[in-house]
Amino acid sequence: MVEAVWLTLKLATVTTVLLLLLATPLAWWLARGRSPLKPVVGALVALPIVLPPTVLGFYLLIALGPESPLMALLRPVGIRTLAFTFEGLVVGSLIYSLPFAVQPLRNAFLAVGDEPLEAAATLGAGKADVFARVALPLALPGYAVAALLAFAHTIGEFGVVMMLGGGIPGETQVLSIEIYRLVESLEWDKAHQLSALLLAFGFLAALTLLLMEKRRSAQA
Repeated sequence: MVEAVWLTLKLATVTTVLLLLLATPLAWWLARGRSPLKPVVGALVALPIVLPPTVLGFYLLIALGPESPLMALLRPVGIRTLAFTFEGLVVGSLIYSLPFAVQPLRNAFLAVGDEPLEAAATLGAGKADVFARVALPLALPGYAVAALLAFAHTIGEFGVVMMLGGGIPGETQVLSIEIYRLVESLEWDKAHQLSALLLAFGFLAALTLLLMEKRRSAQA
């Protein structure tokens, strides 16, 4: 049980850190870009919200399995498959939780508005400086929301983890899979304990988001 808790926290932490790095340029482009492809890219980013997790997990299982063209490219460096591995779960979690990081960051960048960016540009700041010194500090509340949503969403995922990772103890058996295993084994007391733990975490995460929203509204 402790091992499952540790593995879940590890997966959620790694996923959240990587998501914030990956989602930042994507969210900035979706907020400030002018490409006609923005609706298509935005729909692809949001797809995990409406797609059944088992469907996403199935296609990821194929893509990260030993017979896929992607894995064929990685064989020269010693990687035969990412299916049923912790690394595979990280890849699946990045895709599954991507919209929960991108959307808050996109909204935060949109909320910055044009005036601060244009003012910095007229003072001679380059695009990188405008982003790093103006847009990024003003969007920090969005980063807090994105981090919390991505972390909480990864903690609770089941379908993608089950399809892509199975339930290998110490490798892919996270809390949601452990609860499923305990119920199958009729170990109701332990299942109750873990379920209550996730219920309390979910409540605290939701409450924190509401308090953050209330604080932002009061400062507006």
